[in-house]
Amino acid sequence: PSIAASIAESEVIFIAVPTPPNTDGSVDLTYIEKVAREIAQALQPEMGYKVIVDKSTVPVKTGEKVSQTIKHYAGPNVQFDIVSNPEFLREGCAVDDLLHPDRIVIGANSEQAMNVIRRVYQPIHAPILETDVNSAELIKHAANSFLALKISYINAVAKVCEKTGADVELVAEGIGMDKRISRHFLNAGLGYGGSCFPKDVKAFINISRTLGIPFTLLEEVEHINDTQHIHFRDRLWVLKDKKIAVWGLAFKQNTDDVRESIALKLCEKLCGEGAIVTATDPKAMHTAAPILTPMGVKLVEDMYECARDAEVLVIATEWSEYANADLQKLAGVMRNRIIFDGRNILSPANLRAVGFEYHSVGRPSVEEA
Repeated sequence: PSIAASIAESEVIFIAVPTPPNTDGSVDLTYIEKVAREIAQALQPEMGYKVIVDKSTVPVKTGEKVSQTIKHYAGPNVQFDIVSNPEFLREGCAVDDLLHPDRIVIGANSEQAMNVIRRVYQPIHAPILETDVNSAELIKHAANSFLALKISYINAVAKVCEKTGADVELVAEGIGMDKRISRHFLNAGLGYGGSCFPKDVKAFINISRTLGIPFTLLEEVEHINDTQHIHFRDRLWVLKDKKIAVWGLAFKQNTDDVRESIALKLCEKLCGEGAIVTATDPKAMHTAAPILTPMGVKLVEDMYECARDAEVLVIATEWSEYANADLQKLAGVMRNRIIFDGRNILSPANLRAVGFEYHSVGRPSVEEA
């Protein structure tokens, strides 16, 4: 059916369009404005009351702009309310997150709209937080930025661990046992990537700066993340003409998404310094190829063939295939038995038994153990 026909038949209209970042970190609301205009032009007074729900991740006060747009382009006497209902779906777990969410956030400025959305979510048993529209919009950016903060925090702690011989895994375990903190998102590594955290951190920084209250804490979170893979690369010493294998290209496991992938940034850095790079990933080869092939990265389907004759192996994504690798087979194909584990997924004891030199993030190296 057409947009107009669908709107005529519906009581609730969901907006779920992309909100990509602009070059300055602000959010591009072009798609939001376009669909708001399309909805407005389809609305007619005889259709009755409509609830327009924004599921997209948008800056605070976007709901007000959507409302204004609809009032400007709709006919007279249309009845509607705007609701903010941010989504918290993780890539690779979206269906489970939809059916079993940690919470449902409903931001509405009228009891009539709130009652309608309560009915929408009645079949799903989860805590519901009812707020005003502005608060609901702010929750999404604040939540993702806080999770990014936890990742950058533990990566900063990992550098202290490396200098002192402490083990970041044990430190994180001790921190996470405090129920006020929890163990989630305290895994040291190469940093965060993907379509949400980098974009949302930049957006929240931009929102705060626009409001005249610079969020310097988040600026440091971003800086730590941007330099984390460089810190790891610095431990590789001279790179020119060295064959380096990279396991993992997706920004995380269980997805083929390479947007803002730290692995790709690392490959770019290695190639830029003259390394001969081969790379593999269980799902992301096709999405990474247009980016990596022009750099000169050779993509290899088999993880062991990828590591053949390599002087160094870097693990950049926490795939279970890599955590359960056959270390004897790996040792047999590599030129030098040196592994840099950027996700701390391998066992130092198991690698020591096979004779690998092993480096990770914030844990003692095998040669130092």
